[in-house]
Amino acid sequence: MTATSRWQNLGVELPGEHLRVCPQGYTCCTSDMEDNLATLSRREMEGLLKNDGRSLQNALVGQHKTFDGYFMELLNRSAIGLHATLSSAWGILYVQNAQVFSDLYADLRRYYRGSNVNLEEVLNEFWVRLLEKLLHHTNKQSLAGEDYLECVSKQMETLRPFGDHPRTIKVSVTRAVLAARSFVQGLAVSGEVVRKVSQVRLSLDCMRAIMKMTYCPHCRGMASARPCANYCTNVMKGCLANQADLNTEWRHLADTMMQVADHLHGPSGVEDVILTLPNSILDGVSTMMENMEAVKHKLGQACGRLGEGQPSGAMQDEVKQYGRVTVDEIQLGKTGSSSEKIGTLVAEVRTKLEHMRPYWVSLPRIVCSDRVATGIGAEDKCWNGMSRARYLPEIIGDGLANQINNPEVEIDITKPDIMIRQQIMQLKITTHRLKNALNGRDVDFQDTSDDASGSGSGACADEMCHQGRRIVILATNQPVFNTPENKEVRSSAAQNLPCVTINLLLLLGLLLRR
Repeated sequence: MTATSRWQNLGVELPGEHLRVCPQGYTCCTSDMEDNLATLSRREMEGLLKNDGRSLQNALVGQHKTFDGYFMELLNRSAIGLHATLSSAWGILYVQNAQVFSDLYADLRRYYRGSNVNLEEVLNEFWVRLLEKLLHHTNKQSLAGEDYLECVSKQMETLRPFGDHPRTIKVSVTRAVLAARSFVQGLAVSGEVVRKVSQVRLSLDCMRAIMKMTYCPHCRGMASARPCANYCTNVMKGCLANQADLNTEWRHLADTMMQVADHLHGPSGVEDVILTLPNSILDGVSTMMENMEAVKHKLGQACGRLGEGQPSGAMQDEVKQYGRVTVDEIQLGKTGSSSEKIGTLVAEVRTKLEHMRPYWVSLPRIVCSDRVATGIGAEDKCWNGMSRARYLPEIIGDGLANQINNPEVEIDITKPDIMIRQQIMQLKITTHRLKNALNGRDVDFQDTSDDASGSGSGACADEMCHQGRRIVILATNQPVFNTPENKEVRSSAAQNLPCVTINLLLLLGLLLRR
């Protein structure tokens, strides 16, 4: 045991020349205690930042799951409505060709999930396959070879057997599903960015600055002193300088997502497009049925006659008897309350996005809000890093570049955090994709549907996963003991108390570490 430690155990204050973080006045803290308190400070602050980030992350993941579930519900209702109508109206004809319709909805789901699917090709192929099935149904005694079917595909644009319905559906469905996909992707990326950035370790200089702000008053016998507001702000702006550099791209992403959200609601929104898709398809089929002879004649001129054999008159009559079929709103589950749901969801997410826009530059204020001195005259009696007195330096600006003049935390502005720079790039990429979606332009998306619903994007597996915004910060909410207002400690009992408090804090830190 060193001489310093022996004097410390006796509760005697030391001159303080050995201190490397706290002011070098009379103290009951040793160098080892400073190091341990700095580690404890880091653990507390990183826990606080993770907890606050988890609150926002959970909110974004919740919005993602809500929208994702609602869109999948729309697709299911649309598919079920079409199936129920055609099963009843077409009977065996639908049963024989149901795969064409089920494949279309399966491809829509895959595209929405982010799979490498070209939606325009999917929709074009659907109409070609449907035409092939209908031609085969009216010519059951004939055979269609691959050359003939390829020719039919090439003639679709010229013949337009389904009228203008394929083009109209292609435009509306592509825009709606692309907007929905890009929107939920934006929510997933936002939550993942928050998760990753909230786990960034604090630097050594930051750790010391937080320790100086939080625990050095204890070493000086002023445990009731709380940090000056501007002092705390400068410390946290230095510690969170890299995080603040997310601000510009984070705001751009939030603003663009709000624009996309506005396109999800209304007459051409996702609900209207997806739930009217069955009737749009059936209108196209009815157009084909009504013009079957003309279509076959033109195909015969362009592609040649079908194999051997001719269709029977009875088969022609069977096709015509189906007539025009529609899916009613009851089969689609389309009601007034369901129509209002998308509006409510959009309003809720707009509120959340608006709230999260200033998040990264608001963190210093959020962290300091419940730990600084408040009340009348607090600015003259708060801990300013050296003593109980007014804090004189001005508040530093946000971001890494502004920290060159930070009086509290030494920051090398030439070495930005690599992981945070990667997240800034991810935000730029996602915003670019969202802007493309606003213009109806398709983009390649990485499939993150599994991550968005798993532990990587907000699922919680520890006791700290809850909606609260704060964890307990030691020695900030209530004074551990009261000391006289004068700076000198007059009695041996008063000298012993700070040391007892510090040792209790260190013991608690060791227990937390276990």
